[in-house]
Amino acid sequence: MTSSDIRVGVDIGGTFTDLVTVSDGTLDVTKTSSTPEAPEDGVTEGLEKTREKTGVRFDAVDFFAHGTTVATNAVLEEDWADTALVTTGGFRDVLEIGRQARPDIYDFQTEKPATVVPRNLRYEIPERLDERGDVTTPLDEAAVRKVAVQLVESDVSSVAVSLLFSYENNSHERRVKEILEAEGVDASFSLSSDVLPEIREYERTLTTALNAALKPVMDRYLGNLEAEISDLGVRPDLEIIQSNGGIITADVARTRPVNTLLSGPAAGVQGASYVAGLAGIENLITMDMGGTSCDVSLVEDGDPMVATDVEVGEYPVNVPMIDIHTVGAGGGSIAWIDDGDALRVGPRSAGAEPGPICYGRGGTDPTITDAQLLLGRLNPDAFLSDELSVDVDRVDEIFKREIADPLDKSVEDAAQGVLDVANASMERALRVVSVERGYDPREFGLVAFGGAGPLHATTLAAELDIPRVLIPRTAGVLSALGLLISDILYDYSTSRVRNWESVDPSDLQATFDEFVTQGREQLANENLSEAQIQFERSVDLRYAGQAFELSVPVPDGPIDSQTKTEIRDRFHRKHQQRYGHAYDDEPIELVTLRTRARGVVETPNLRHDSNTGDVADAIVDERPVHFDGEVRDTRVYQREQLPAAGQFTGPAIVEGAESTVVVRPEQSVEVDEYGSLIVEVQS
Repeated sequence: MTSSDIRVGVDIGGTFTDLVTVSDGTLDVTKTSSTPEAPEDGVTEGLEKTREKTGVRFDAVDFFAHGTTVATNAVLEEDWADTALVTTGGFRDVLEIGRQARPDIYDFQTEKPATVVPRNLRYEIPERLDERGDVTTPLDEAAVRKVAVQLVESDVSSVAVSLLFSYENNSHERRVKEILEAEGVDASFSLSSDVLPEIREYERTLTTALNAALKPVMDRYLGNLEAEISDLGVRPDLEIIQSNGGIITADVARTRPVNTLLSGPAAGVQGASYVAGLAGIENLITMDMGGTSCDVSLVEDGDPMVATDVEVGEYPVNVPMIDIHTVGAGGGSIAWIDDGDALRVGPRSAGAEPGPICYGRGGTDPTITDAQLLLGRLNPDAFLSDELSVDVDRVDEIFKREIADPLDKSVEDAAQGVLDVANASMERALRVVSVERGYDPREFGLVAFGGAGPLHATTLAAELDIPRVLIPRTAGVLSALGLLISDILYDYSTSRVRNWESVDPSDLQATFDEFVTQGREQLANENLSEAQIQFERSVDLRYAGQAFELSVPVPDGPIDSQTKTEIRDRFHRKHQQRYGHAYDDEPIELVTLRTRARGVVETPNLRHDSNTGDVADAIVDERPVHFDGEVRDTRVYQREQLPAAGQFTGPAIVEGAESTVVVRPEQSVEVDEYGSLIVEVQS
């Protein structure tokens, strides 16, 4: 990348659409309201505002990446395309049966999520492979042709094909697709051997069905977006970030929409890892608090934790995703009193329209953002966007009527109660990704971003004894920035359930070599040089008899018996770290082989025009702010005026272009050379 490159990253959130442009090393930020009914409209509006503000020429843009929630929203709202499922005889109802586990074991009224494919569109065909992929019952091609007739009559938009043990042998699935296409079935196809060639029938079939159901939705959206930005003069191919934190082309995203279910949040984790690395923080917990939710994740040694058993809504989707835990606590989360007269916050959100009361767009429900305003943390005269008109008296009136009076509290105490409830929810989420997984928060830094994250982070860090909080210069739009520094990633996998001792090293080598060949070909097609291409190998292992496995990295170089021994030892160590025990003498099973193909992207040189003045020059106000029931006179700093290496202590409020930072009493702050605020926490 040269200094003259123009790179654009766009992230669509529940409340705002964020657009970051990097040109000649200079970073520009634009925020505009999200448009849930037509998300692409918010993107084009942001582009137009950027052009008016900076004069950027869209025909000079070299790179355009997007974090999308279209697939996520379609799953959460069950708004997907009409889809059929073709499966092995006897497995028609696997989507309905699922797993026996219930979210609450004592709730006998629990309802399962809607079935992605209704029963009348699920078709069985006679065929059978055994657990090694050998044919025990040949494919009944006549039966497939009969199914084709029914599919043509049903007029479905998409077809999922998931046959037993197809991860060992995909020939039957391929042949089913060939016959259906030859018989005139005009639909998109998703084969489980392409989407998720791994064990576990329910998860494999569900993931394939979701991919099929989302393909027409994603294709329509990306088509609209590509047309809109092309009309504005943007020429480069649209790039999409996946749930695993890697960039893929829009064409690949069309075929694998299930890989974009955590697209936006993944970009945020990538951005957080990048800015934390610049500050020398390799072990971190990320906290992305936007308008509707708070997403938290853990990064160890600079690498985000990746899982393959993540739930999106109520659906387990087993493709590689950055391990993100989400709670319904965002700036727009609504505070309410339940039937037991207890204060609750979320998960319902005021969203982008009408938004919190203080947005002045007709909102009537008290929210977390309104509580922050009432406690003095937010300045009604400098409220993120010139488009927002804040009426503090109206916020006070509604908060008093809806929250304070029912609880018999003052408005300020009620607002503090809202923050306490929200913080408790977020603290539990932070514990889920750290303490519950064997990590000590005291050994990590907390990177806070999103429009609301910096308002809460220092309090949460104090509660969890996290020693340091980092708030990036671009905290409010870090997900959009993350799009510009993320590598190109493609994941390849296949299940081979075998006793580890009986596995031939040459078989492992052959499978990995095949993945490397596929990855190199894919990346070469995207004009990456050999020097930019890297491969990361791993295997999923478990003790014989266990139901779930751990992913273990495979050492570089040829695989031989010594390599197998090293992999085994790594598994024991990881099991000890995760669960507190290991069994060196117990037999181990190989479950899945994985390879990640990485195209390393040169990150943009983000020039920070750091000021050389004094910290005192950045003080723009002093106002009373509530901290835990006590009112403190608090200095207010203008973030853009803070000099590099500048230091100050709390209590303090730091107001920036797209986020506000709360520094608690006794905490100290230093501005690093990249414009990030490093808060030293005194618990």
